Amino acid sequence: MSFGLPLPKKYIDDIRGVPGVKTTTYCDWFGGKWTKNPREFFANLACADDAFEVYPEISVDPVVLETWKRTKRGAIVGDMLAKKLGIRVGDRMTLEGTFYPGDWEFEIVGIYTAPRQSAVDRSSFFFRWEYKNDGVLPDQKDQIGWIFTRVDDPSRSAAVGRAIDALFEDRETQTRTMSERAANNSMLGSVRAVMRALDVISIFLLFIMALILGNTVAMGTRERTTEYAVMRALGFAPAQVRRLIVAEALAVSFCSGIAGLLVAIPVVDFGVGKWLEENMGQFFPIFRVTSETAAMAFGATLLIGALSAAMPALLAGRTSVADALRRVV
Repeated sequence: MSFGLPLPKKYIDDIRGVPGVKTTTYCDWFGGKWTKNPREFFANLACADDAFEVYPEISVDPVVLETWKRTKRGAIVGDMLAKKLGIRVGDRMTLEGTFYPGDWEFEIVGIYTAPRQSAVDRSSFFFRWEYKNDGVLPDQKDQIGWIFTRVDDPSRSAAVGRAIDALFEDRETQTRTMSERAANNSMLGSVRAVMRALDVISIFLLFIMALILGNTVAMGTRERTTEYAVMRALGFAPAQVRRLIVAEALAVSFCSGIAGLLVAIPVVDFGVGKWLEENMGQFFPIFRVTSETAAMAFGATLLIGALSAAMPALLAGRTSVADALRRVV
């Protein structure tokens, strides 16, 4: 239910016997603060020696892993965290404990990486659970925060999760098993509400932009009514006039779409998105303007331009030549 509610470490032995469980490991949320900059937040986790085996998307040199397992105070950090804090392999760090009081000394033995499209936070700090367990108070020993499990058949993950929770229904501490995506979404409840609000605001903004663009096209069409009438008198068909108006709106939309992307890409990729990836990588492992997003936004811009020009073009094609030439703009 919460990383702050400890589980008995012995639970992991029961889970390993559940049919469908391929491999499993455990971690504990340490909650330490960097003594050099206590306001700098990053996830620091006390994990089992086999934690990286459950996450094959995490890339760690095998030599580094062996060194980590032999070094009691060893720590492996994400490449983004190492870059942000300016730390390198061999450096020493001190974390001030919150859940587990005291100053905890660590030695950086390696740096891990992960693909951007994965759900792995590249700004985490992993150290050995045994080091934490040896240094805590007696009533805090042999406790873990949560258990990671891989199933042998992804289609049966829900059934395996229910089987795991059924093991502990009658025990003092129950569990709740869910997919990694569901767990991240549950912790992002407030952020998700903000994202939904932004979605609604974006829809309204698109609607308002369509009205503004439609009004602009309509005003331009009215101002050039005499010109369209002269074109009709010279032999241009109504359909040709309509296509000219739509083409003009598409040209404006095309330029607007290009300008929008030129502004959005650097702001998101090197500003907001970069900050989210470095500070909230577990929830936003990749926050960039991808080619698919750019294509969708550009297509929406052209579509809004075409729809905005539809009514003015239709009215311009229906206006008679005589009435248009007599009209004074």
